[in-house]
Amino acid sequence: MNSEFIGSTLQLYCIRIYKPVVQVLVLSGWLAMNKHNSALDGIEVGCTQCEIDQCNGTVGYGGSPDESGETTLDAMIMDGPTHDVGAVGDLRRVKQAIAVARAVMKYTKHTMLVGDAATAFALEMGFQQTSLTTNTSKSLDKIWKMGNCQPNYRQNVVPSAGKSCGPYTPSKHEHYSARYNGQISADNHDTIGMIAIDSQGRIAGGTSTNGATHKVPGRVGDSPIAGAGAYVEQDVGGAAATGDGDVMMRFLPSYHAVALMGAGMSPSKAAQTSLAKIIKMYPDFSGAVIAVNMNASHGAACHGISEFPYSFMTTGDKQAQLVTINCINSMGNE
Repeated sequence: MNSEFIGSTLQLYCIRIYKPVVQVLVLSGWLAMNKHNSALDGIEVGCTQCEIDQCNGTVGYGGSPDESGETTLDAMIMDGPTHDVGAVGDLRRVKQAIAVARAVMKYTKHTMLVGDAATAFALEMGFQQTSLTTNTSKSLDKIWKMGNCQPNYRQNVVPSAGKSCGPYTPSKHEHYSARYNGQISADNHDTIGMIAIDSQGRIAGGTSTNGATHKVPGRVGDSPIAGAGAYVEQDVGGAAATGDGDVMMRFLPSYHAVALMGAGMSPSKAAQTSLAKIIKMYPDFSGAVIAVNMNASHGAACHGISEFPYSFMTTGDKQAQLVTINCINSMGNE
């Protein structure tokens, strides 16, 4: 099989600002694989570059502080031939989230490590401990707290989450409302998601993010969850997703899209179908899915936003190609 690489940033908003970065990240992973490295290497290099560049403030250090003002990281990497997965959630004080996720895969028999224990593991493996806080994240935290911590992700608590920073206790008067995050946008949440197929026909996928801005401390999103943030299956293909992770992880849209491709569905239709199930339950949610099969046919679908860009390279390409999906039409047209 020819060497091929398909990647996506799964960026939701700030399209004009982020498009050039999309192509740079794909090129980074492509160059890594062109040096006779594996699909896993391409995923790690591409996601690492995004972490270094602090892509749009939503990947890597110095962005998306939680309620306490701390930036934490989620990442996942998955190998198609072995079905191995390594992941970290709520990783603290270590910048290289995707590399630590791969270390989980290589040096443990586990799939995911979280929180301070994940940090301790990373230090054992030789990673350096450093603050993930920057002047930018400090400013985001300060402005949010000056505005009475609005918006936030609390509900059914006292004092009212709509008026106060807490501390909170459970309310005696709980009420049910659809649990989706209407404030999710490119300014407070995004993910780098990548799918790669190397010269040996091996497929891999991965994600990295610093999660939702002002999230409740300890929150882990969909990005490091196999089947939610990304999923690959050897000889079938791969998919990656972004958006309201607290909703999307309940449906495993990346796994769903790959399973549908395995049953013969095209990547575009598989992406549409995996999103349709979520839309039926949460019509106001925002999210997107990209899918690619082993023939490098690819497609995407999106909902709750105007457009969604992703980028890809295949054998013979000199630079990454950019595709922008019109989300208004993406759920009905292949």
